[in-house]
Amino acid sequence: MRRYRRSLWLLTVRDLRVRYSTSVLGYFWSILDPLVMAAIYWFVFTKVFDRTVGEQPYIVFLLTALLPWMWFNGCISDCTRAFIREARLIRSTRIPRTIWVNRLVLSKGIEFLASIPVLALFAIFAGAKVNWLLILFPLGVLIQAILIMGIGLIVAPLVVFFRDLERAVKLVLRFAFYASPIIYGLPDLRDLGLERVGAFNPLSGIFSLYRAGFFAEQLDWFAVVVSACLSLAILGLGFWVFRRTERAVLKEV
Repeated sequence: MRRYRRSLWLLTVRDLRVRYSTSVLGYFWSILDPLVMAAIYWFVFTKVFDRTVGEQPYIVFLLTALLPWMWFNGCISDCTRAFIREARLIRSTRIPRTIWVNRLVLSKGIEFLASIPVLALFAIFAGAKVNWLLILFPLGVLIQAILIMGIGLIVAPLVVFFRDLERAVKLVLRFAFYASPIIYGLPDLRDLGLERVGAFNPLSGIFSLYRAGFFAEQLDWFAVVVSACLSLAILGLGFWVFRRTERAVLKEV
């Protein structure tokens, strides 16, 4: 385990260095995309249309879900190329192959944590009120890491055999963006009678934990429990799929 953790950290640091080694702005690029998206949605839903969803300040409401979504989206997208991109290293090393998924979870997670000061700045300038539920933020990070790891362990080996799955994953992620409570909150589905249905999206409970520190009414413990249970189940399924396909993946790559 000590050697695994050391290798995981070295690979994660390598990923971050390679990603920003030729970039002048470096760290800024990791937050530019969500900031641009947040600015667009803020303008559309506060200046163009009469917004009936979310909470005030809306920019903080957006960022509390948009920033973790970027972690989820970026990591799952990269997992579709995890084994194909590192084929030589995978064949030539004896490190447990789960590390090629976990390094993506960790590197993207570090980028997410590095974007938290941006959320804090917007919260200060927008006058968002903070409450004691902010202590639930780490719980959201933990559950999300488990969920991403599970999905990554399923997607990464299957893409080796079914290359079209990479494009299919991108389409699913686009759908998942609007099916998840990002530009709206889970309570906004109440009038449609879809609040309990929406709670079975594992991201719903996670986002409610992130938002609870600023918007206490967004916390839905039913959704949190569902998210935790589904994330653990997906992680278990991910390990099962990974073990069943590992030998075949090594032959294929």
